[in-house]
Amino acid sequence: MAAFRDMEEVSQGLLSLLGANRAEAQHRRLLGRHEQVVERLLETQDGAEQRLREILATEKEVAQGLLDAKEQAHRGGTELQQLEAELQKASEEDSRLKASLLQLTRELEELRDIEADLERQERDVDEDTTVTIPSAVYVAQLYHRISKIEWDYECEPGMVKGIHHGPSVAQPLHLDGTQLSKKFVSDYLWSLVDTEW
Repeated sequence: MAAFRDMEEVSQGLLSLLGANRAEAQHRRLLGRHEQVVERLLETQDGAEQRLREILATEKEVAQGLLDAKEQAHRGGTELQQLEAELQKASEEDSRLKASLLQLTRELEELRDIEADLERQERDVDEDTTVTIPSAVYVAQLYHRISKIEWDYECEPGMVKGIHHGPSVAQPLHLDGTQLSKKFVSDYLWSLVDTEW
């Protein structure tokens, strides 16, 4: 820019020297045109510098926008990784819960089968009891009438206790079935029965 200013000063100096003659007038015209061209050049240069400043400002804004976008993309990538990790954990938990549900379903089916078996057994027992208990009661009542023994059902296992209501006196019974043979216990109990009918 300083070179253009120097050219302008030189041009004006030449104009003042050559102003006396015609060649000088023509030269002045040329110098005037030259001056106009130089002024246009300076105006163009100022405009170019202004545009350059605007372009640099725009480039700076675009560069900042790119940096911001890159930072945002990085944050988005980190969030995506966190979401993928959470999704993986949720998927594992879902698989664990499905396995647990399957196990519980199997156990429920087993319990239903057991319940059905128990109901069937209960029906069978009810049917058997309906038939067996009256006959068992009859046998027990018949044996009680014949033997006249009142049993102690609350005695310890292996012990035989009760009261025999004999012809004249009631006698307590107390036999240790763990030390005596079953045959002896049976023979002794039948020996108490009055066989004279």
